[in-house]
Amino acid sequence: MLALTGLLCSSAPVAAPAISTETLISRLSSAIENLKTLRCNVRAQERIAGKYQQARTAMKMSFSPYKVYLRNDQGIEVLYVTGQNGGDAWVYPNSFPYVTLSLDPNGSIMRKSQHHSALEAGYGTISELLDGSGQRVTPGFEKTFRYTGDTTVVGRPAYVLRSVYPQFRYVSYKPTKAETTKTIAAKFGCGEYRILERNGLSVGATVPAGKTIQVPNAYGSRITICVDQKLYLPLVVQVNDDKGLFEKFEFSDVVANQPIPAAEFTKGYKGYKL
Repeated sequence: MLALTGLLCSSAPVAAPAISTETLISRLSSAIENLKTLRCNVRAQERIAGKYQQARTAMKMSFSPYKVYLRNDQGIEVLYVTGQNGGDAWVYPNSFPYVTLSLDPNGSIMRKSQHHSALEAGYGTISELLDGSGQRVTPGFEKTFRYTGDTTVVGRPAYVLRSVYPQFRYVSYKPTKAETTKTIAAKFGCGEYRILERNGLSVGATVPAGKTIQVPNAYGSRITICVDQKLYLPLVVQVNDDKGLFEKFEFSDVVANQPIPAAEFTKGYKGYKL
């Protein structure tokens, strides 16, 4: 696994009480499931078509119902509110013609050049990694995670949770009935992006019955999650696969379960260009 950035995830040990793998995963899962609101900044690095793309995004979210506002370092803004705008997100592209667009958050335009949709913002991917529902085509991946020690992330004590899965590979899959790539990704717990990339498919494509495609049998071969020792929320998530680094997310200025005024999830909120 590529070493975690020294500045963000140092190797200096931090004095902290010992914790078992089971307890750490339980508290991590519970912290994510019990989120009511979340503010944070995210630095993302994703491998797209063999090249790495980076982005920094300010994020605010409210759950039940789901609402999310995103603004990246290029000035692009996204606002999605469940039950509004016909299910579309409002998107300000910060480029000509400088007008707000209504776009499907799961559509090809919003999913272009990124692994995840706005509906998966925050910690949705981590929940997928730790899913032990037993409904996977290749079950057991979630059991490979182990607590391996302590570290610091931007001065915050963190537990290190690692998974090593040398069995990671692409396998042939032939659906017996038509299935979407999203449904297939959920079965294998591998994320949709690599299915699309490997098989030359478009976002949300339907694979007809009897057609064989190549699918990753897990989310990655080596994964590291640095978990905040107070919040029990991830501060760093790094995923490697057969080609090396697949994606890495670094969360900073994390504020969880503090009220966010409803006005901040409206198009007309002061400071937004939507």
